[in-house]
Parts: sequence; C-alpha cells; structure tokens
Amino acid sequence: MKTLIIAIVFLSVVQINAQSKDTVVVKSTIIQFFEAFHAQDSSALRALASDKIVLQSISTNKEGKTQLNQSDYSDFLKSIASIPSTSTFEEKLLSFNIQVDGNMANAWTPYEFWFNGNFSHCGVNSFQLIKEEDTWKILYLVDTRRREGCK
Repeated sequence: MKTLIIAIVFLSVVQINAQSKDTVVVKSTIIQFFEAFHAQDSSALRALASDKIVLQSISTNKEGKTQLNQSDYSDFLKSIASIPSTSTFEEKLLSFNIQVDGNMANAWTPYEFWFNGNFSHCGVNSFQLIKEEDTWKILYLVDTRRREGCK
C-alpha cells in the first residue's frame, strides 16, 4: 500500500513537471510570435505556425452585427511585411492563461493594440497549439477586436 501511494505521488509530480515545462514553452512560442510580428519577420512567423494554421478575427460591424473574418496565413505574412518602416505598431499582451493536455495547448491572451503610438483597439487572442515532433506550433489563432470596454 505504501509503495502504491509513493508511485502515485511520483507519477503526479512527473506529470506536473512535464505540464509545467510545456506551459513555459507554449508561452515562449507566443512571445516569439509577437517578437517576430513586431520585427515584421515573416520567416520566423512562418516557422512558429503549423502548415495547417487557421487565422480568424471576430468583430462587430457598424450595424452591431458580429462578423467572423478568416485570413490566409500567407496573406497575413505579406501584409505584416508590407507595413512601412515609418509606421510603428505594438500588440501589448496583458496576461496569459495557458492550458495543456498532451500535444494540445490553449492560450488566452488579452491585449491592447497601438499604432503609431496611439491606442487602436483591444481584445483577446485565443491560440490553439499542437506539439509536432517536440515543437509547439500555432495551429489556430482567433482574436476579438473592439474599441470600447477596454481597460
């Protein structure tokens, strides 16, 4: 009985440490994504994403209706690379809530977006990541965008 309890405690500690390590790596992947985003580094952005990435955004139109827009990741990369060097932009992540289960992770990251030093909008990013050959890749990214109700 004592051996069984020790084995259960040991396996629990191993599982917590593995999940803890994955949580740190998932957070690091997202931070690297935004570093590459701000540097307009399309090669690094491509390397951080799965080949099957889905990119969507949820907003409200002028009539107050919810809109879901989907973008091709290649188009996203081209648009980021084409921002003039005279423009500045920063997506400030306010917090991270990361959950991991095996080879899948979810990260919820509220943010503020600033363009040329001026507040543009806020929202939340929801990342789904997949662990492919021991590397966490972004599989799905959906965000919300709004100008009201921000901190």
